[in-house]
Amino acid sequence: MIRIPAHIYDGILSQAYSELPNEACGLLVGNDSVVVKQHELTNIDHSPEHFSFDPAEQFQVFRSARSEGLSIIANYHSHPETPSRPSVEDIRLAYDPNILYLIVSLSSEIPVLKAFSIQNGISTEVPVEVF
Repeated sequence: MIRIPAHIYDGILSQAYSELPNEACGLLVGNDSVVVKQHELTNIDHSPEHFSFDPAEQFQVFRSARSEGLSIIANYHSHPETPSRPSVEDIRLAYDPNILYLIVSLSSEIPVLKAFSIQNGISTEVPVEVF
């Protein structure tokens, strides 16, 4: 399970809508399964079908989290026109089995946020609690 405060969930949605038609992306940090900070990152691909983090921004988040005694819990990205499930590319690029992968779909009127554990090429949905 991953627990996300409502204001961070709202931040993820706001970023996803503001970056349309492209995918938005970022990292979530916290302790155990509770998110305490959202870090919006630049999708350097500027694409509606895939994303890549800006390496300098990503490194800064890792340094900041470490200095604050926090861990990277998850990365997230949006799917502007497809369901919130990992694509073949998402699974192929899931390099860290210790974090979760969140996808927010904007393909319907109501956004859908789902989380996945991806290990050895297999994705398993994980419950998300917004509080």
